[in-house]
Amino acid sequence: MNKSVRFLSILTVVFVAILFTNTISQSNEPVIKNVAESYQIKAVKLPKNMELAGERVPLEKADIKERMDRELLVNTYWQSNGLLLIKRANKYFPILEPLLAKHGLPDDFKFLALAESAFIDETSSVGAAGMWHFMKSTGREYGLEINDNVDERYNIEKSTEVAAEYLKKAYSRFNSWTLAAAAYNAGNYGVGRRLETQGVTSYYDVLLPDETERYVFRILALKEIISNPEKYGFEFDKEDLYTLPSAYTVKVDTAITNIALFAKKYGTTYKDLKLHNSWLRENKLNNKSRKLYEIKIPN
Repeated sequence: MNKSVRFLSILTVVFVAILFTNTISQSNEPVIKNVAESYQIKAVKLPKNMELAGERVPLEKADIKERMDRELLVNTYWQSNGLLLIKRANKYFPILEPLLAKHGLPDDFKFLALAESAFIDETSSVGAAGMWHFMKSTGREYGLEINDNVDERYNIEKSTEVAAEYLKKAYSRFNSWTLAAAAYNAGNYGVGRRLETQGVTSYYDVLLPDETERYVFRILALKEIISNPEKYGFEFDKEDLYTLPSAYTVKVDTAITNIALFAKKYGTTYKDLKLHNSWLRENKLNNKSRKLYEIKIPN
């Protein structure tokens, strides 16, 4: 065998060995699937018709469609937050719905309250508090008691009454519940000035600050998703939803020196009493004016 033939034979053997080794190595490697094979991010199909408090959303306008699409996408694919909102809505909507009806507000405004606070008793970075997220100045202007001892922004019944008063006042000015909702975010003056400057009368035609530009669409998105959760991929059983334990009311027109002892007197704990009465901010009720308070006692 000449040298050239011998060299080619050796080269062939080496190539076959490498190919065989690679084949074995590849066969032992785990198969890694692309995430798309197990998880799909789909475009959200907008409903053909949407409305807030009976006022139609003009989805035929390109910018309105895009803004609505954005909020539906954000609130659909932020799944953990969306599911928490659905659970909390089941807890507080039964309280809000009769209050809204009592004070003459459309039922859809329960979604505004949800958009404002997510039904969490926390103070925002700018100082807004309670379910309806009132600032101290606004709450006091509308008659809420707000101090270190008592903060009625956390009283659902009283704060809802004030929110209704504010929103109805805005509606009487703008003749639009949609603009009233926008004014809840940007103020009556802020919305009114921009409408006048731009010569328009509709929320969907006026250019507003970025937060207010998104505000009504976030409310609409929450309404759509919570009203049709399965359509947006949210699956749960009834027992997964949150509920508010029942309670009865005790009227008090004197001071309470120790609320923990007061709670114990009624067979409950300080913690459970505060969960029903978060407007009580300290372990006492000063009540120097002998005001009549209603305290909820859990059953």
